[in-house]
Amino acid sequence: MSPEYAMSGHFSMKSDVFSYGVLVLEIVSGKKNWGFYHPDHDLNLLGHSWKLWNEGKPLELMDELMEGTFSEKEVVRCIQVGLLCVQQRVEDRPTMSSVLLMFSNESMIVPQPKEPGFLTEISSCGDTSSSVNNLYTANEVTITDLSGR
Repeated sequence: MSPEYAMSGHFSMKSDVFSYGVLVLEIVSGKKNWGFYHPDHDLNLLGHSWKLWNEGKPLELMDELMEGTFSEKEVVRCIQVGLLCVQQRVEDRPTMSSVLLMFSNESMIVPQPKEPGFLTEISSCGDTSSSVNNLYTANEVTITDLSGR
């Protein structure tokens, strides 16, 4: 969900671009944004992606199962376009037609992304060691097996 929709209920074509960017980063990393966990910090997937991008280590985001089956240049481009799509400011995000162009035209120069929206930490107060314990909840599940007579 885009920041402008979550905060004020405003929806635009660029809200879908934000969601698409989250999806791209989830595909590359093999992890979901919701419930993302990293042992070194409490950032969500967007924050973690942004952190790695700024540290010059974007390939560390990639799913380990993809190792050896990818072009580094293409993966970095996917991460860069994904980060462009999740930028905080609506006017900074590309249109979907621009995203398509960035993916299909290798010679196109892709701009550097700015800070994403919702790169918040999981726990903003309290003891961080206990925040790990609060990431998941146990739910009871019942299964009903319907059988004909």
